Amino acid sequence: MSSAWKRRLSTCNCRGLMEATLGEIVNLNRVKKRAERDRAAKQADANRVRFGRTKSERTIEKDRARRESDVLDQHRIDSKDVS
Repeated sequence: MSSAWKRRLSTCNCRGLMEATLGEIVNLNRVKKRAERDRAAKQADANRVRFGRTKSERTIEKDRARRESDVLDQHRIDSKDVS
């Protein structure tokens, strides 16, 4: 393999092609799908860091909002009672 091809393969995310030797047959569809899954996994990890909260954090926030709403409703004055 020429050095130009090695550079070209090293810049793309084609792990399957990099591991194959000249005599091996490589299924390009599998390589493409694996590369796409790797990119999607990296994006998902980044999104989890940016936007994600744990289930316990979501539950705590939901309970806190429910309690605040309940307290607010307890202090509400209905227009019928004011007369």
